[in-house]
Amino acid sequence: MTSDGVVVDEAVRAAWDSYRVLERRTSEEERGHAQERVRAAMDLYGREEVSRGSVFLVGVLTAHIAGPEEDGFDPLSDLIPAVIRKLPSFELADPAQVPMATGVIMAAAMGMNTVAWRDQFGAIPPQEALVHSFVLWLLADLFDSLAEQPGAIDLIMRETFDSMTADPA
Repeated sequence: MTSDGVVVDEAVRAAWDSYRVLERRTSEEERGHAQERVRAAMDLYGREEVSRGSVFLVGVLTAHIAGPEEDGFDPLSDLIPAVIRKLPSFELADPAQVPMATGVIMAAAMGMNTVAWRDQFGAIPPQEALVHSFVLWLLADLFDSLAEQPGAIDLIMRETFDSMTADPA
């Protein structure tokens, strides 16, 4: 595990791949590739680091969706209820993990480093990690709805990851 709220790049990419596994628009072939990349990252960096990658991405999407007060969702009255209310639709979402997931969203809305905030509470148990993955999917879905373009956030994220691996020469 890295420190100071920093997450290994490959763990962040694997966290996004976890979103792609959940996303129904992902083709079966790409879903299989995403699952392989997640397994490889977990083998190399550990489940904990990939879970921290999900927490990082929840922070990124929350900050973007909440945005400036005049443009974004109000975190308390709009964003958190819009996301948390839908968590029970995921049968595997453990209700006991919702307070921590809510805390991560609030930390992001307050401009805090979500990974550093979450790290202060110790290791992320598997049940909580799963809830962060579901929250990431819900935030991505909300982003796409606000953009009125299905798959918009996936395209942005994949272009971002591609630009990070592009040869600077």
